[in-house]
Amino acid sequence: MSHNIPLKNRNDGFFYYDWIMRYLITGANGQLGRELHELLEAQNLDFSAYDSKMLDITNRQAVFEAVQAQAPGVIFDAAAYTKVDAAEDEGKARNWAVNVDGTKNLAQAAAAFGATLVYVSTDYVFDGKKETPYLETDSVNPKNEYGKAKLAGEKAVLASHAKAYVVRTSWVYGEYGHNFVYTMQKLAETHPKLTVVNDQIGRPTWTKSLAEFMQHLVDSGQEPGIYNFSNDGTASWYQFAQEILKGSQAEIEPVTSEQFPQKAYRPRHSILDLKKAKATGFKIPTWQEALKMSGMIDK
Repeated sequence: MSHNIPLKNRNDGFFYYDWIMRYLITGANGQLGRELHELLEAQNLDFSAYDSKMLDITNRQAVFEAVQAQAPGVIFDAAAYTKVDAAEDEGKARNWAVNVDGTKNLAQAAAAFGATLVYVSTDYVFDGKKETPYLETDSVNPKNEYGKAKLAGEKAVLASHAKAYVVRTSWVYGEYGHNFVYTMQKLAETHPKLTVVNDQIGRPTWTKSLAEFMQHLVDSGQEPGIYNFSNDGTASWYQFAQEILKGSQAEIEPVTSEQFPQKAYRPRHSILDLKKAKATGFKIPTWQEALKMSGMIDK
């Protein structure tokens, strides 16, 4: 649904209109939400951005009222509970409330008011046991609570009858918020030696690349459904850390997942196949190129 803005009164006494697409961003204070905000603002597009204090997506009535009031043509759902380890116990209820119930509310509101929804999911919907890159059509088998909730969110979106895109991504980082890049840089300032897992393989994703792809799906009129997206190329967390700290004096030691236990299961091999994303005509930078373009290293 687009909204219209009167430009001027014609000689015949009637107004005519310029049809403008309006966007709505949820999770506006997160690293992806802020990237989307910056992307749309740079294009002088009409949008409203809600953080969790402005809009609690777990409140169905509040979601419907916001979507009805703003009348967006597109909803970018960047709201998510992303504390993967906490989701296993103390954050389990919140994980489900935001990633499932909140997503369902947004999807149903999008369907009710004719908006297109772009929902961000995760490589953690897979168990990581496949040796080749995961296709959008591959069987899902999440092994941690975060992945289970995001998969349930996917199902809610696809069952809502809204025009919707589900974008599965991985290893997300960006200028805004807490992420692996900043964590490594901060640790390197105080620790001469770091240990980083070398047996989990995936694709790093820069938030700007992800935000641009989300907009591209809508603007280019791609078929709704599930899309994988990350930056091109693969890496282990150890290799990613090496690139981040290339100019640092810190020594990085590769370790196994068993040597670095975490509460939540992490897939060993969660490389997302990018053929479908590339077929849309979107040019995907390599993860090394994206990291340099981000301006987060070599400062």
